[in-house]
Amino acid sequence: MSTFELKASVPWPDTRRALVAIMRGIRPEEVEAIGEALIDSGFEIIEVPLNSPEPFASIERLARRFGADCLIGAGTVVSAAQCDKVAAAGGRLMVSPNVNAEVMAAAQAHGMVTMPGVFTATEAYLALSLGASALKFFPASVLGPSGIAALRAILPQDAVLGAVGGISEINFGAYAAAGIRTFGLGSSLYRPGMSAEEVRRTASASIKAYELAMHENARAAQG
Repeated sequence: MSTFELKASVPWPDTRRALVAIMRGIRPEEVEAIGEALIDSGFEIIEVPLNSPEPFASIERLARRFGADCLIGAGTVVSAAQCDKVAAAGGRLMVSPNVNAEVMAAAQAHGMVTMPGVFTATEAYLALSLGASALKFFPASVLGPSGIAALRAILPQDAVLGAVGGISEINFGAYAAAGIRTFGLGSSLYRPGMSAEEVRRTASASIKAYELAMHENARAAQG
């Protein structure tokens, strides 16, 4: 059992459902309607990747309208300067594809929740030593539930583990059994060009599948 002491600078939020909506490719003019559909369906965390069109404008619109009730922020953050811009736009979440000490420090200086991307035990422990709020195993589809379960065995028990990449309502159960409680949903939830009503349908399906998987996993744990 690991004796590593967690030093999360900002804790991962205690939401009802630990689901991150990844809105890669979304445009500012549509972000509020789609954000409303997500939140109405039960999502409490929304990420706008910075390789989307005008991402800071989208983050600002989401934060202004929904920031009091939903954790809003950015994904694909790869520089400290980008962290500054996310914070200036009202974002409170920083998700990155890698572990970068300068990015982590900048995010923490702004009091942001952080979720750096990791793939190995070395990267996971580095992220935790830098105060990560949660770990993003990416791409989860390559590691698979068995790979994540093997890594989980040597990580601190109270580390928040998330899976992103190839995650959808059809495999929540397998990852939940591996100890994952936080999921990032991308193309299975939203693809550029989808309407707010289409997103509402995919979001509702994801929420139902997540709750079923968590319920069945809890029942299995009780024997």
